[in-house]
Amino acid sequence: MPGGPAVRRASTGIDGGKRNVLGVMVDVIDYDAAVAHVIAAARDRRPFILSALAVHGVMTGVASRAHNARLNAFDVVAPDGQPVRWALNLLHGAGLRDWVSGPDLTLRVLRRAAAEALPVYLYGSTAPTLERLVESLTGALPRLRIAGAEPSKFRPARPGEPERIAERINRSGARLVLVGLGCPRQEAFVHAMRPLLAMPLLAVGAAFDYHAGLLTPAPLPMQRYGLAWLWRLRREPRRLWRRYLLLGPGYLARLAAQKTRLWTPVAPEPVYRPPEPPPV
Repeated sequence: MPGGPAVRRASTGIDGGKRNVLGVMVDVIDYDAAVAHVIAAARDRRPFILSALAVHGVMTGVASRAHNARLNAFDVVAPDGQPVRWALNLLHGAGLRDWVSGPDLTLRVLRRAAAEALPVYLYGSTAPTLERLVESLTGALPRLRIAGAEPSKFRPARPGEPERIAERINRSGARLVLVGLGCPRQEAFVHAMRPLLAMPLLAVGAAFDYHAGLLTPAPLPMQRYGLAWLWRLRREPRRLWRRYLLLGPGYLARLAAQKTRLWTPVAPEPVYRPPEPPPV
């Protein structure tokens, strides 16, 4: 919390615990610590859920108290993008030097999984995208074992369906799951699946599209100055204009209000059981 030690530095990186950003509890964490948590959970065969949230992801928690409580039940919510890293540093003196990009985190996790022979299950997106993704990943990481790949059905789960999905994942021999359903669908999915799977589930956003070669990341200078959103907006204006042109100013206004103590956001208590069927 503010006033205490900002970060813990260890051989596994920086992990300073959770801090309140607009009511969403975001972790002061770097790549090394995030990867270490995921791989440890995969080795130990225990439940663990992680999401890397950018501004849009944080604002989904602001917009819905139920989703906010869901996000606060995550084991790790990593700061994806400069604006969320800046918020941690501005509000809590976190001293983070880097953000945790979902696509980059995905690749780092997969490298470790390949090195340790931990099979991976891919869930989400479409069948053609998954085909390209599997080809790309196995080409880049020949030792990677992909236990299965299952496309999204783009609808709410039917009764018993999460359990059947969990059964397929368990039967595949996977030790961790990457989920690419888009925010906030993917967070709702991994939250619902946590009680059903003794392995880590990572909500990785657009990582499937990036690693399948369907999206190109913003140039590093744009990322460093917090302009990755502008790069994506120029490429997908019809789909993303509301997300960036409406949510961005709202995020900045709330951030200023929290910093100046004109507003004290309350972080809802975590909810560990899904209140409704997740999207699949």
